[in-house]
Amino acid sequence: MIISRLAAPPPHRPADGGLAAAMRRLLKTHAVRLAALYFAVFAVSVLGVLLFVYWVSANFVERQTEATLDAEVTGLAEQYAQRGLSGLIQIVAARSAGDRGDGMFYLVTDPSGHPLAGNIANWPAGAKFASGSVSFTVEVPVKGHTQSHPAQGILFRIPRDYRLLVGRDISDAAAFRDRIKTTLLWSGLVALGVGLIGGSIMGRNMLRRVERVNRTAERVMAGNLSDRVPVMGTSDEFDQLAANLNGMLDQIERLMTAMREVTDNVAHDLKTPLARLRARLELTLLSPTDEAAQGEAIRAAIDEADRLLATFNALLSITEAESGASRSRAEPLDLGELARAAAELYEPVAEEKGFALRLDSAPGIMIRGDRHLLSQAVANLLDNALKYGIRDDRPGEIELSVAAREGRAALQVSDRGPGIPVEDQETVFDRFVRLEPSRSTPGNGLGLSLVRAAARLHDGTVSLLDHAPGLTVRLEFPALPA
Repeated sequence: MIISRLAAPPPHRPADGGLAAAMRRLLKTHAVRLAALYFAVFAVSVLGVLLFVYWVSANFVERQTEATLDAEVTGLAEQYAQRGLSGLIQIVAARSAGDRGDGMFYLVTDPSGHPLAGNIANWPAGAKFASGSVSFTVEVPVKGHTQSHPAQGILFRIPRDYRLLVGRDISDAAAFRDRIKTTLLWSGLVALGVGLIGGSIMGRNMLRRVERVNRTAERVMAGNLSDRVPVMGTSDEFDQLAANLNGMLDQIERLMTAMREVTDNVAHDLKTPLARLRARLELTLLSPTDEAAQGEAIRAAIDEADRLLATFNALLSITEAESGASRSRAEPLDLGELARAAAELYEPVAEEKGFALRLDSAPGIMIRGDRHLLSQAVANLLDNALKYGIRDDRPGEIELSVAAREGRAALQVSDRGPGIPVEDQETVFDRFVRLEPSRSTPGNGLGLSLVRAAARLHDGTVSLLDHAPGLTVRLEFPALPA
C-alpha cells in the first residue's frame, strides 16, 4: 500500500492554468493598460477622422446633385415664363432627344398623367404627385438590356394640373459613396491594425524597461550593491529614472562602505581604551595592598571611561543634530559673542601649547540657532586647530574670525598646519574618519562630523579652504536682520 502511494504519479495540472495566470498578471500591468488606453484613443481618433471624411464626401456629392437640379429647374422656369406650356414642352423634348450622357431625366405630363415630352416613358413608380423633392428609380438601357438606376428629382405642378419632373441619375454618386465607404473601412482597419501593433510594441518596450529596473532591484536586494540599472541613452523619463536610481544606489553603496569603515573604526577606537581599562583593573586586583597603585589605576580607569563617554556623547549629539530635535532650542544669538566665549575658553590651552590665538569678530552679527550645539562645533574646530596646527614641530597662529558676507554670517577658524589634501576634504566630515593611519593622536574622529551636522541643522554650510600654509574651516549661516 505504501509502495503504491509512493509510486503514484503527481496530480496533473492543466497546462492552461499557468498560461491563464500569466495572462492575468500581464493584463494587470500598467504597461498593458497604457497600451490599451493608447489603442482606444487611437481607434476613436481614426474612427472620428474617417466618419468626418465620409460625411464631407457624401455631402459634397449630394450638394452637387442638388445644385445641378436647381440650375435645370431655374432654366426651365424661365422658358415656361417666356414661352408658356408649349415652349416648355419643346425645350423638354429638345433636351430629352439623344443620349446627353449627363444622366438627366425630364418628363412633362397632362392632368391625366400621360407623357407629353421627356426621356421617361411613364410616371416613375412610387413617385408622389405633390411638389417637392422625390426619389425614384428609372430603367436605363445599358448594352442591350435595361438596368434600374436610382434617381433624385424635383416635381412641379404647372397650372391646369400639368406636372414637370426633373431628375438626375445618382447611381454614379451612390457608387462613389460606396467606394468611399469601402476605402475608408479598409483604411480604418489598417490604421487600427497599425495602432494595435504600435500599442503592443510600445507596451512591450515599456514593460521591458520596467522589468530591467525590477531585475536590478532584485539583484540589489539579494546583496549585489554594485549592480546598476542600464541607461539606454535616450534621455527620456526612463533614463532619468535609471540615472536617479543609479545615483541612489551609489549613495547606498557609499553609505554601506562608510558604515563598514565606521564599524571598523569604532571597534578600533573602543577596543584600545577598553583593553587598557581592563588591564589596569587586573593590575589593581594583583596588588590589593598597594593603595597608591589602586588609586592611580582607578584614576586611569576613570579617564578611559571619560574618553568612552565623550565618544558616545559626540555620537548622540551628531544624531540629535541630524534628526533636527534641537531646533526647538533655537534662539537669536550673537555669533561674535559665541566666538569670543570660545576664544576665552581655549586661550589658556593655546598659550600652554605655544599657540597664538587671535580673535577678529565684527559686532552685531546675529543668527538663530542652538547656543550649546554651536558652541560645541566651534570648540571642535579650535580643538582640531590645536591638534593639527603644528608645522615643522612648531606651533603657529590660530585665527578665529566672524564677519558678514552678503547677508550671511561667516565664522572661520584658520591655522598654520599642514592642511588637508583636496582628495580627502569630503571624507574628513564622515564619522570616525581620521587621516592619521596610526590613530595615535587623542580623539575619536567625530569633531568635523558634529560641525557638519550643526551647520546643516541651522541651514548653513561648512567648507574647507586653503590657507597656505595651513587650513581654514568656514561656517556660514543665514543672518538675522540687525
